[in-house]
Amino acid sequence: MNDMTASEITGMVDRLIALSSVAEGDAACVDVIAAAERLKAAAAAFQLEKITQFAASQAEAKKAMGFAARHAMRGVPEQVGLATKTSPSSAARQLTRARALREHLPETFALLRTGEVSDLVATHVVNETSHLDADSRRAVDSQLAPMLAGLGPKRAQCLARKLAIEADPAGAVARASRARKDRRVGVRPAPDTMTVFSALLPCEQGVAAYASLRRHADALVAAGDGRSRGQIMADTLVERVTGQATADAVAAEVGLVMTDATLFGGDDEPADVVGYGPIPAETARALIRQGHGQGTHGRVDGAGVVERARVFLRRLFTDPVTGIIVDCDPKRRRFDGVLARLLTYRDHLCRDAFCDAPIRHIDHIQRYCDNGRTVPVNGRGTCERGNYVRDLPGWTIRLVDPDGHLVETTTPTGHRYFSTPPPAPGIRRRLAAERSNGLRAA
Repeated sequence: MNDMTASEITGMVDRLIALSSVAEGDAACVDVIAAAERLKAAAAAFQLEKITQFAASQAEAKKAMGFAARHAMRGVPEQVGLATKTSPSSAARQLTRARALREHLPETFALLRTGEVSDLVATHVVNETSHLDADSRRAVDSQLAPMLAGLGPKRAQCLARKLAIEADPAGAVARASRARKDRRVGVRPAPDTMTVFSALLPCEQGVAAYASLRRHADALVAAGDGRSRGQIMADTLVERVTGQATADAVAAEVGLVMTDATLFGGDDEPADVVGYGPIPAETARALIRQGHGQGTHGRVDGAGVVERARVFLRRLFTDPVTGIIVDCDPKRRRFDGVLARLLTYRDHLCRDAFCDAPIRHIDHIQRYCDNGRTVPVNGRGTCERGNYVRDLPGWTIRLVDPDGHLVETTTPTGHRYFSTPPPAPGIRRRLAAERSNGLRAA
């Protein structure tokens, strides 16, 4: 993309900002909303076009440098992710979608470029036809496109799936068989100190598991249990998976980051649970009380003795000026990996800008082979691909500001991106108080 194109797009953004304050009648406002939706789709198509252009150019450059064809795309999703402020995995999926639309689904792509279908609809078409060969995919595209503009996302997805199955019934069966190998479970944060625990299962197993929980909940509700049916099903799932007597009797190690004022009840600054995020101060204190056996739930052993849920806490120490976690208490159930755990607690997620993948590797900022020290200031938590991509030609990682642990990433195109660890609880409030005191003193 040349500077003129980039400046033109920036001018469009500025124009949209100016137009947003223009008063409209209700009918005109609806027309503008519809036009803006078409613009979103056209902009998505334009971006996908540029992503494929960039990827093709990078691949040719890699081949000219001697890279094998299968490695020619290494580092491309990472650069696209930094530019779009998304994770490398999301950018890789975006690149795959862009190629599929341009090369194998031209009619769907044409509808996206003119804003007649949304980016979500186009994505459904890509996903539902991904197992087809190129010719079959184009055939489905030709059948689907005339009907696509009038369909919502779910109907478009179902129709694309139906046509794809009809195009290759044997392939659909084989794909279903392969998909069963991808069964897995996952967990992700949800609002209000909740999590979404999910399982990707073969259809009959998922239906059977849900039916079993539902039958058990129906029986308890009929017997007068005071919990709702949903609560019983959720509690039963935890009990059956963990083997504990009650859902609350969870034994775990919790990286709980909190100020001493929060710990002792004098402050309501939120705490951080590593791997989840901020939680209310009182909830953190409740976790600690539970860990010291002050809760009411536990496992009943063979002798009838209640075993309290155990929560192992690790104290984390922050720099008093920057608020960055710099040390940790080595006392825990095992003494291995204290430094690695410290960096995981400090960084929470992959330290590459915009990447929200879990930390899988601990990377030396200055490489160990270049005399980099194995100390907290020279370490950063990364995902696997974030650690590997830095070794590609044109990538550099350096520590710009040791105090705030500001890390700079420079890509092969010369673009620079920065990342810092999240501040520890208490630092924002303290800095605000210091600024307020400074203003009063002035």
